[in-house]
Amino acid sequence: MKKEQTTPQPKSGFVVLVGRSNVGKSTLLNTLVGTKIAATSFRAQMTRHIIHGVMNTPHGQAIFVDTPGVFKDRKNPLTAKLTNKVHEALQDIDVIVYVVDPTREIGQEERAVYGMIRHVEKPKILVINKSDLSRSERAFQADYEFWGNDFDAVLPVSALRASHVQPLRDKVIELLPEGEPLYPEDQLTNVDHHFWISEIIREKTFSIFDKEVPYSISVEVDSVEEKPDLFVISARILTNEERYKRMIIGARGSKIKEIGQMARKELEQATNKKVFLELDVGVDVHWVERV
Repeated sequence: MKKEQTTPQPKSGFVVLVGRSNVGKSTLLNTLVGTKIAATSFRAQMTRHIIHGVMNTPHGQAIFVDTPGVFKDRKNPLTAKLTNKVHEALQDIDVIVYVVDPTREIGQEERAVYGMIRHVEKPKILVINKSDLSRSERAFQADYEFWGNDFDAVLPVSALRASHVQPLRDKVIELLPEGEPLYPEDQLTNVDHHFWISEIIREKTFSIFDKEVPYSISVEVDSVEEKPDLFVISARILTNEERYKRMIIGARGSKIKEIGQMARKELEQATNKKVFLELDVGVDVHWVERV
């Protein structure tokens, strides 16, 4: 008598991405999902909100939860708020993906993240980013590999080059519980258009100014009007000091124009439509309170 074959049950669940500041979590999120959802930058603390990115596979759905990087500066009110968001994100999740940068020595921030997750009774994956670099550049990789016994898997990836990512996708699905998809197949994130546009503008601001402006930059999108062949967007870049406002505007408006051009180009590529972007700069000393 022939044995009946059972169809494997689909998997689904929440996968939190954690790590200290600037290790590549947002880049990895975008790579895993296959489209740009989170803003990325070589500046630390780019991620300030809990962002979901949905990965659909034939075997299940993983909802990746991007978190702010842990940054040890207790006197900074923004840092304190972001660290609390990481703690909150560790509640009610199914898998933890801990992302580390092997070019950076283990320090106070890294130990703080490791301490947050070490005793959480959930499946854990240690992702060692920047596998595209030479072994000499990844000088501290062995130190991170030493923690391997605390994890269900240790996987090298290059989030930037999107290499060695498939084993991570497969392992995440394997560790998820059985369940039906939580997001419709055509919805890849929990963020709306206003938030996504603001993230792109903020990213371009930091890319132009590098370390000239502090973390005290936010972007608020006031309106988005979709016409048949055009998006009309009005947004404000907010900072907490007048001197940074002048810097962002630049001589004769040169810097704000450059930010607008870069943001508009990316928005047009993403939407396949022309974009008219009206940008202003304002001072708001209370924006951190709204994060």
